Amino acid sequence: MSAGDGARDSAPAGSRGIPGGVGGTLHHVEVWVRDLEAAVASWGWLLERLGWVPYQRWECGRSWRLGGTYLVVEASPAVRGGAYDRRRQGVNHLAFHVAGELEWEKVTAEALERGWRLLFADRHPFAGGSAHRAAYLENGEGFEVELVAVEDGPEAVGGAGPGAEVPS
Repeated sequence: MSAGDGARDSAPAGSRGIPGGVGGTLHHVEVWVRDLEAAVASWGWLLERLGWVPYQRWECGRSWRLGGTYLVVEASPAVRGGAYDRRRQGVNHLAFHVAGELEWEKVTAEALERGWRLLFADRHPFAGGSAHRAAYLENGEGFEVELVAVEDGPEAVGGAGPGAEVPS
């Protein structure tokens, strides 16, 4: 095969055949909750504050969309009993970028006023490491979000990444 032949297949494997080259991007996240009203109050406010827009609504759930990704909170009848525990096997938390340090400070303060609790307060805002300004928050059901302060521009979007000093 010549160098020219390889250029035809230069798109990442996950984006082949998908319009707009979005292959590999996150389509949606579904969070099952016990109390839909409480989830809508905490998740809905936060998502809308971060620029997500209401997307779908049905008896047991709601969703919000940002670009091509949406997030669902659902009180599914199939939810099993027992309290949620982010420390068990499964998803520990979701992390969101917040553009600019001032905006990050505002969102964090507003979240605390709306019932989110600051985790790792003794290490805030550098619980994820000295170069990673983030607020780790927990809502009333025990779900954790990480709000990561980033400066505007794609070069600023990095994150702590695997092996960093990120708390659990």
